[in-house]
This record gives sequence, C-alpha cells and structure tokens, in this order.
Amino acid sequence: MNIWIVIIAMLTISSPAYAQLGGIGRRVQQAQERKQQLDDMNITEEEEIKLGSDVSVKIRQRFGVVQDAAVHKYVTLVGTVLTEQTTRPKLPWTFIVLDTDGVNAFAAPGGFVHITRGALALIRSEAELAGVMGHEIAHVAQKHTVNAIRKSKGVQIGTGETLSNRGMFLDALANRAYDMVLENSFDRGDELDADKEGILLVQKAGYAGTGLSEFLTRLAERNKVQTEKNGLFASHPETQERIGKVKQLAGSKPGAVVAARYTSTIKYQPTELTKIATVVEGAAGLAGGGKEPAKPEEKKAEEKKKGFGLGNLTKSASGGKNEQQVAASGGARGVGSDRLAKGGDNPNPVKTAVSATDIAAFKKGIA
Repeated sequence: MNIWIVIIAMLTISSPAYAQLGGIGRRVQQAQERKQQLDDMNITEEEEIKLGSDVSVKIRQRFGVVQDAAVHKYVTLVGTVLTEQTTRPKLPWTFIVLDTDGVNAFAAPGGFVHITRGALALIRSEAELAGVMGHEIAHVAQKHTVNAIRKSKGVQIGTGETLSNRGMFLDALANRAYDMVLENSFDRGDELDADKEGILLVQKAGYAGTGLSEFLTRLAERNKVQTEKNGLFASHPETQERIGKVKQLAGSKPGAVVAARYTSTIKYQPTELTKIATVVEGAAGLAGGGKEPAKPEEKKAEEKKKGFGLGNLTKSASGGKNEQQVAASGGARGVGSDRLAKGGDNPNPVKTAVSATDIAAFKKGIA
C-alpha cells in the first residue's frame, strides 16, 4: 500500500514536468514540420522570375541605371551569347548596367544580371566581361540563389503560416531574401561551381577562359590599398586562392580575347578605390539617392566611429526598409568602398532588344 502511495505521489509531483516536456515536444514537432515545408518547397520558374524581378528593382533603386542604350545592347549581346550555352536559354534574361563607380556584379533569380559601370571601366576585353558575366549567369542557371534562400536559417515560416497562401508567402520570402543573400553569401561549393560553369560557358561561346582570372588579378591589385574585404568576389574562397583555381579551370584551351571591340564600345575610366564616393550604411542615400557622398575626412571619421570592418556586415544595409536592402550574387561582399559606393538617381531600366541577326553578326566578331 505504501509503495502505491509513493508512486501516485511521484506522478502527481511530476505531472507539470510531463506537461512541460509535452509542450516542448509539440513545439519541436511544429518547427520540424515548418522546416520540412521549406525543404520541400519547389519554386516554379514563374515564381523564380517574379522573385528575381523584385530583387532587381531593389538593386536598381540602390545603384541607379546607366541610361545608355548602346552600352546596354553591347552587354546584352555578350550576355546572350553566353546564356545560349546554358541549360536555361529560354529564361527572359535581362542585363542591366548599374550607374556607380563601385566595381560589382549581382545576379538575381530568374535571369536578372547586373554589372556596374565601375566594373566595365576596370575590364579590358570582351573575354574578361564574358568571364565576369559567365560567373553571374552560372549562379542563375544553377539556381544557387533560390537554393540558398530555401536553405537559409534566416528564412523561416512563422507559427501558423503555411504554403497554402502561395502569393503572400512568396512576397514574404522575397522581402527576406535581400538581406539573406547579402549577408549569408553562397557557400564555397556554390562559388566554385559558378566559376567552373561560368568558364565552360565562356569557352563554349568561343572566348578565352582566362578572362576571369585576368580580371580578378587586376581587381586584387586595385583592392590591396584597402584592408577590408571589398566589392566583387570579396567573399570566400579568398581571392588569391580563387585566381589559382580559376586559372586551372581555364587550362590552355585557346579562345578569343576581343579587346578592340570592347575598348571601342566601353569608354568608362576606372575610379581609384580611395576616390569612390560612398554613402553611409542605413542612410537614405543607400537606397539610391537623397544623401550626398561622404567626403574623405567624413568617411574616415565614420569608419573610426563605427569600427569599419566585417563585424558591421551583420548590421548591413537592411535598416528595416526594403529600399535599403541589396541582393548580391557573391553574397557577403564586405563593407568597402565598392559595397558602399554611391549610385545614380535614375532606377529606370533601359529597353534593349537584340535580334537574331544582331546576335549572328556579333558572333562573327568573336575570333
């Protein structure tokens, strides 16, 4: 009898703990179910294009767009020659030149590829341009951005949310995607995969595969004056290691450089890294205008005050407003001058159309 009294007493005392454990178990199960929903989520191509379009709007608002139809047509022709070699040639590929001295490139899902005026100024040949764009195109073709968004711990379905309301969910996913892509970056495998696939695209199109490594070498030389990771391809793997791997991937296969056509079309001159006008993170200017560029002395004071470095990247440009968020194919690009470069004031896209005749004639020049 005494034994049964002890057992009943123990169960009575323990019941709150059991209830608590049961509650934790249910929350764990709900979290697992929500994670499974994300893992099983298949974004259709139409939805991917919509997501990429939303990202592109933010990028254009941030940096502005070069209002030069001839430049856009030239970049579109190079991009089109490359996208024809991908497994997704039918995407509505769109190529946009951003109006900033910063050296950068951004690939949004669904075929939206952006390259800055500053990058075009640093590039010296069509093969180099193809190398940079091939890398960005590969990110899209391989769906790296979409997969990174889906796998990100920062993208969560809240309690009670389901995928049944597809439109609302995708809108929320797009809003969260900007910060996630900027701060979490692609993993090492995705970056190297984009290098590999990009070089294959370049070589299939007839260009020299060495263009990317030549550009990266010049970029590394330019960036050595700044201690912070900065701008295009500043994410892992480290630039010098990456240059070596890119050279290996390119091998000795011959290809066209096409320097004369590039320099006769692209007339921009590079801006020294230390002379690039920048905006303060979180300021209105980061959203594409409204704040004057920081003067050198003001910039130094701001850097000293904030502790300018990778530690601040977690605060990034998100600032709570969508207009202050930027998506970047290279992920966490650092917080150097290229990352904070001031952009132009006109975010309107430039209508560009290339015909089959244009493309055929253009290909003849790849020799």
